[in-house]
This record gives sequence, C-alpha cells and structure tokens, in this order.
Amino acid sequence: MAMTLHVDIVSAEAEIFSGTATMVFAPAEMGEVGIAPRHTPLLTRLKPGEVRVQTQEGEELSFFVSGGMLEIQPHVVTILSDTAIRADHLDEAQALEAKERAEKLLADRSADLDYAKAQSELAQSIAQLAAIKKLRARS
Repeated sequence: MAMTLHVDIVSAEAEIFSGTATMVFAPAEMGEVGIAPRHTPLLTRLKPGEVRVQTQEGEELSFFVSGGMLEIQPHVVTILSDTAIRADHLDEAQALEAKERAEKLLADRSADLDYAKAQSELAQSIAQLAAIKKLRARS
C-alpha cells in the first residue's frame, strides 16, 4: 500500500476537495513544488495556477487557484485560496474576456484605475488560460 497524505483545497466560498493523495503539485511563489507524504513542514504563498493531486487510484485531479497559502505538514496539505475551482470547470471564453479587459485597462493610462487590481486580474486570467491549455494537452 502506497503512503498517502490528506489534502484539503478550500476557497472563500466552499471546500473544493478533501481526500487522500500520493502526490501534490502546487504553484508556490518560488516555483512549482512537489509534495510527497512525510514532506518537511512548509508554509508559503501560492501564485495563480494549477494544483495537481494524484490519488491512490492513479487518477490526477486538476484545480485552479487564484493564489493563496499552502501549508504542508508531514501527512496533511492544506491549500487556502480566495478562488479555487476544478480545472475542468474553467471557462476559456470568460478567461479570454477577463484578459482582454485587464489589458485594455492597463493600456489606458488616462483612466482612473486600480493598477494592482488590473495586474492581478491579468495574471489570474493568463494562469487560467495556461491551466486550460495544459488540461487539453493531457487529454
């Protein structure tokens, strides 16, 4: 029997996933991290991107997180994010629209805008599109 760890992925609205896994991959600020059972404890921030969870059955589940926090304990991984959704529920048209809207706001220097918010929206939409592209490549 393979060693496992418990994984919780939680958004501001709901718990997205709770279960066991043999491996987890997450987009930490310093780069993608791979988390196996008995990993050294770690607390780090997440970038917008894809979280992959490999289950005991060999299935790989994909989720999109808008950023947040990653807490690793030897047998528990917790991901807290403002927005977290299953990658197969991502809407490509909506992500493209958000990207275009953010690019227009950033290009219009005369507008009264929240520059940090526009940059954040752009980064999230680009990360969503990258997650959709990776998901298609694996299918």
